[in-house]
Amino acid sequence: MSVTRTGDSADADPRRWWALVIIALAQLMVVLDSTIVNIALPSAQRDLGMSDANRQWVITAYTLAFGGLLLLGGRIADLVGRKRTFVIGLIGFAAASALGGAAVNPGMLFGARALQGVFAALLAPSALSLLTTTFTDLKERGKAFGIYGALAGSGAAIGFLVGGLLTEYLNWRWCLYVNVPIAVAAVLGALALLHDRPGHPGVRLDVPGVLLGCGGLVAIVYGLSEAQPRGWTDPLVLALFAVGVVLLVTFVWWQSRAPSPLLPLHIVKDRNRAGCFLTMGLAIIGMFGLFLFMTYYLQVILGYSPLKTGLAFLPLTAAIIIGSTQISARLLNRVGPRMLMVPGMILASGGMMILTQMSVDSAYATEILPALLMMGLGMGLTFMPVFSTATAGVAPQDSGVTSATLNTSQQVGGSIGTALLNTIATTSGTAYVTAHLTDPARRALVLKEGVVHGYTVAIWWAAGIMLLAGLIAGLMVTVKPPKHGTPANTPVPESVA
Repeated sequence: MSVTRTGDSADADPRRWWALVIIALAQLMVVLDSTIVNIALPSAQRDLGMSDANRQWVITAYTLAFGGLLLLGGRIADLVGRKRTFVIGLIGFAAASALGGAAVNPGMLFGARALQGVFAALLAPSALSLLTTTFTDLKERGKAFGIYGALAGSGAAIGFLVGGLLTEYLNWRWCLYVNVPIAVAAVLGALALLHDRPGHPGVRLDVPGVLLGCGGLVAIVYGLSEAQPRGWTDPLVLALFAVGVVLLVTFVWWQSRAPSPLLPLHIVKDRNRAGCFLTMGLAIIGMFGLFLFMTYYLQVILGYSPLKTGLAFLPLTAAIIIGSTQISARLLNRVGPRMLMVPGMILASGGMMILTQMSVDSAYATEILPALLMMGLGMGLTFMPVFSTATAGVAPQDSGVTSATLNTSQQVGGSIGTALLNTIATTSGTAYVTAHLTDPARRALVLKEGVVHGYTVAIWWAAGIMLLAGLIAGLMVTVKPPKHGTPANTPVPESVA
């Protein structure tokens, strides 16, 4: 990513602010799709007859394809041109969304969500690159990135609200159909407003790297999902884990020898940067698990409507924004990043521990809300220093792949977290029901208690994983706060969960 001189602003496109609207709209759609289906999931599960073990694939198929192909998407944008990749991504995303909305069985929905992830992996890097090339004046670029980041960062809140409204007043399928008119408007705007330099035919795609990295992740996530019906010691489950580990080890080996590696290893060899990638991945494992369980808890156990469920998540998102923009952003130039990341993960873990006390009749205001606020503030304290530290001091030619790697750690964390914690929850819940179902008259209550017990066991694991994230941040992220007068290198997060 080259740095453009401020003197070029005289030749800037007069329609560039309208171009920003198109770019931000596309990015909002990609981020929004990570959460919009959470609210719709209980309705979709009933409608399509999904099992509790398989329901996580609605989320995992998207995040896995998105995270696994994000680095490749950036390379493709360099090869064929950013605008062309952007438009192809939009059209493909709209088609995949329409396919998912029309799903007649779970497999069709899972496949459509995976396709959405594939095209999102084309959209996200090309959108950020187009933003950089559209705004050539450094002052304007800062303002554009601020607007872009605010829209992308609010995607989670908008996803919960829109998902609740569409599911309650139309149908869960509209949580997917809604992407079609957005994408059509963005395509028309892109063709009219966006300009781009031609692609670079010399760019080489690391296809073996994609196959090894993506294959390893799919094997591990599939193994986690199969552990629930088959058991952790089942030969197929153990074989999937072994294949996943071998493929990922081979991926690392290949990246050290590939002529044009998908992930240049010097990026992750830096201690602080590697610590940030690990901290982000582990933090998102806990957060995505929370989204899945709380959606079901609020709708199925407490009987909330989809819209009321979406509103119930708003304090979490508001706390993330406050923690990120009002606390972290103000303190980041005064204290070392780990002085924010470690307390942030401890606070988020504490919120998780409060949720382990959930019962079949917990009160939202006194038992759920405080936990969500603690979680949100903790994640907000962590997000900003992670993004800032991971991308600080990166060579210009590595800035794109570094941002993509950080986003990959988010999506992969979401995939593994959803699969792992869903398996733990369903296994624990089944064991509880088997042990306590002695009186047929209490069957309905015991089933509910079993579901909640499964959630609380999984949330204990999530709390422990977040503490591990805090420990890693404390041990690995040793960078000192910037000296006064040094400009802060604070990028805009491409996506906030």
